[in-house]
Amino acid sequence: MKTMIYTLAYAALLGTTLGSCNDDNAPILTQKDWDNTATYFKPTDENMFGTYYKPQLGYVGDPMPFYDPQAGDFKIMYLQEYRPNQTTYHPFWAVSTKNGGSYTSLGELIPTGTEDEPDAALGTGCIFYDETNKVYYTYYTGHTADTEVVMRATSTDFKTWNKDRTFFLLGSNDGYSRKDFRDPFIFESESGKYHMIVSTKKDGIGVLAEYTSTDLKAWKHSGVFMPMHWGADRFYECTDVFKMGDWWYLVYSDQNAVSRKVCYFKGSTLEELKQMTAAPTFPDNKEGVLDSRAFYAGKTASNGTDRYIWGWCPTRAGNDNTAVGAAPAEPEWAGNLVMHKIIQHEDGTLSLGSVDGILNKYTNNTTLKVMAQSETGVAESNDNYTLSGDAYVLFNRLNIHNKLTFTVTASSNEDIFGISLARGTDSKKYYSLIINPEDNNSNRKINFEQKGKEGMGFIAGIDSYKFPVPADNIYHVTICTDNSVCTVYINDNVAYTNRIYGIQKNCWSLDSYEGSIQVSNIKVSYY
Repeated sequence: MKTMIYTLAYAALLGTTLGSCNDDNAPILTQKDWDNTATYFKPTDENMFGTYYKPQLGYVGDPMPFYDPQAGDFKIMYLQEYRPNQTTYHPFWAVSTKNGGSYTSLGELIPTGTEDEPDAALGTGCIFYDETNKVYYTYYTGHTADTEVVMRATSTDFKTWNKDRTFFLLGSNDGYSRKDFRDPFIFESESGKYHMIVSTKKDGIGVLAEYTSTDLKAWKHSGVFMPMHWGADRFYECTDVFKMGDWWYLVYSDQNAVSRKVCYFKGSTLEELKQMTAAPTFPDNKEGVLDSRAFYAGKTASNGTDRYIWGWCPTRAGNDNTAVGAAPAEPEWAGNLVMHKIIQHEDGTLSLGSVDGILNKYTNNTTLKVMAQSETGVAESNDNYTLSGDAYVLFNRLNIHNKLTFTVTASSNEDIFGISLARGTDSKKYYSLIINPEDNNSNRKINFEQKGKEGMGFIAGIDSYKFPVPADNIYHVTICTDNSVCTVYINDNVAYTNRIYGIQKNCWSLDSYEGSIQVSNIKVSYY
């Protein structure tokens, strides 16, 4: 209706203007000068996300990625989240993608059961393809108020799925929790045996239960796959086991409220991996963290060449950028589907990198324009900038879907610098990603902070991401945004996902806080 009113008003005004073209007092229509203004604009997310998938209705919950050898693409089932959910909830929906740059919705594949059935709600599972019999298996969690069981469905075409009502794994039959017994994951070991690990509790402590099979149908309990000695509040969720190169890995999501992020263990053999938590000490040299609190329930899939990980980036209640994890300002459950590439380093450690299919989407170049800068500490030469002390350069407005790339050369390990988004010349609050020295300058740490005259600074409850100082003190930065979802990559050592409302249609800045940095090769593109 508003559009219609504006259109009619414009038509009437145009008619008046054309009829009195010789009148010097005739009204003139103007449009906001976006290119030459730098005040803050309050945008809203488009319903459709172009890169980080969200269904038109609802949100993406725990993803279950799978490389389909028959179709030659990745298929990602996920828990469909509605707000509010019904009495039965989280059916399995799915999308497919060739390269992560775009997704095709496959709709609902596995519905919930009725209120009286053990899968009144569905929980996370996994997909496995039986090449011999040409059958797809999905093992999943059936959830009710007081019981979780492992169930399965099969398909010959990945379209029509049939629930097997004769198959159930009940944890309490094997000495595990009846209420917490979920997230089955299947992998094949080098012996050709199939292993299923299930997230559960034993004597009130989080463990992984193990079941084995030779045919993907009949499963035998094989004891505890991995124990946990670090308290009753720790729990392995959404586990994933794979071999990459010479190393075996377990990727899991830590349910603990303090951490709540995707982590991993590594072992040179499967048996070593299983023993990684056998002692009540942290295996500091055999564990790591992947991404931030804004990337959860990460699970992987490989096409035989590269391995990728998918997780969800939560929305924030009331579009509050500070609702990052400190109670009661918890992020909301579910959100957008985010994909990274898994990077394996020579010592077997893992990090996350960018996805070519995503980077290649941003094909339109933006002309860079300086809109404001600090009175001191800024020097420019051939579109390269030196920032010293407490200094900034504010650039022109971004689009809705943006890619920013630049290179930072630090003068020392003590320099503090970053990038700010959702910023205008009149902003009393804006949001910054800041690179800080850590561990006596031997490491770096990226923080999410609220800056500005009224900003709170470091936001309580948000985790930081620690990474090694580059040997040459050079930081190659790539940032991809899609509406409010933002992913930051640094030197294939950092992937930092966040939800930052207000990015689109607003200015952004490069910032120095201490020391001196040189910033070069600044490029902005969009689609």
